[in-house]
Amino acid sequence: MRVIYWGTYDTGKPRTRISIRGLRENSLHVIECHADVWGGIEDKSQVSSWLKRFHLLFRWLSSYPLLVLRYLRLPKHDVVIIGYMGQLDVLVMWPFAKLRGVPIIWDAFLSLYSTVVEDRKLIGPKHVLAKLLFVWEYLSCRAADLVVLDTQAHADYFKQRFKIPETRIGVVFVGVETDAFPLRPQSVEMRKQNQPLGVLFYGQFIPLQGIETIIGAAQRTEDQPIRWTIIGSGQESSKIRDMIHRHPLSRLQWIPWVPYRELAEWIHRSDICLGIFGDSDKASRVIPNKVFQILSTGTPLITRDSTAIRELLDTEMPGVFLVPPTDSDAILKALNSFQEQRSKLLGNTLHRDVTKNIDPFSIGNKLVGLINGLQKTCVDILESKS
Repeated sequence: MRVIYWGTYDTGKPRTRISIRGLRENSLHVIECHADVWGGIEDKSQVSSWLKRFHLLFRWLSSYPLLVLRYLRLPKHDVVIIGYMGQLDVLVMWPFAKLRGVPIIWDAFLSLYSTVVEDRKLIGPKHVLAKLLFVWEYLSCRAADLVVLDTQAHADYFKQRFKIPETRIGVVFVGVETDAFPLRPQSVEMRKQNQPLGVLFYGQFIPLQGIETIIGAAQRTEDQPIRWTIIGSGQESSKIRDMIHRHPLSRLQWIPWVPYRELAEWIHRSDICLGIFGDSDKASRVIPNKVFQILSTGTPLITRDSTAIRELLDTEMPGVFLVPPTDSDAILKALNSFQEQRSKLLGNTLHRDVTKNIDPFSIGNKLVGLINGLQKTCVDILESKS
């Protein structure tokens, strides 16, 4: 089977890399037809300079003529996949894929409307840009033969919000690059037994993460042997800086950024890691990259309970602590529970039942199943018309 991965997809996102690698590990011939528009831009909403915005927009739009020309020269193939963020890619590709009689799979990953309007609240729902975003994504969903999301909860949102039929939507977890997030060495775990408890959070400072809740928990543990490490920056950096300035925390370390390949080392140094704690609807629909990464290392995890996380985890799993959103006290209770169970959670078997299904091969296998199903649907439609 020959697959064309086409467009301006962001290779800085693990989702894209895992999907491409997973397809290849499942023996599919993947041809990349790509323009690197997003290189070096981690949080697109934080591009604040108008000059930088104009330059980015120009680079984005000017990439399409060459991408289309390259696509038309590619050999015969079975499907075109549009990766994140492909809201414009899928609209540009639609007529040319139709011309070649090839179906389009759009790995939407997230909704721009949901992110900008509902979650981050950068503009109000009645704003003209909000309405344009909605129409844009509505049309993008109709240009694709199949829209892929990362959880069933997220897929249900797309079905309801953008009126997508059940037969035109699929679900594939984000997954994890297991070689970048190997199991934590057991010798490290044993050495840390008599040291202060190490708690790690990393991620973009956006409402979905619930960083205020984490800082609130840290402020209640000043007299306890707990060492907090926070890695990240973003939209809410100023708010968090003000919280820490008003109530300095001697046991909290804030690092604005570390290279992706060093994240596993920080996870290994920690005793337990934190996921997300925001109370937005989007926070209840997604499972962030770091949850998969933390699970891959066999490290205990605290994160908010939600419809989405229950698709992957449950409260009966050792080393997993699911808590209500925006609840600092619940985080502290989870830390106490972890302390009580700590000696039983040592070893390299933690989370193994989960992580064997979220490596690149497993993610690619899910995608292959969706491709096969889409091809069968296309054949059935052609036969019914004849």
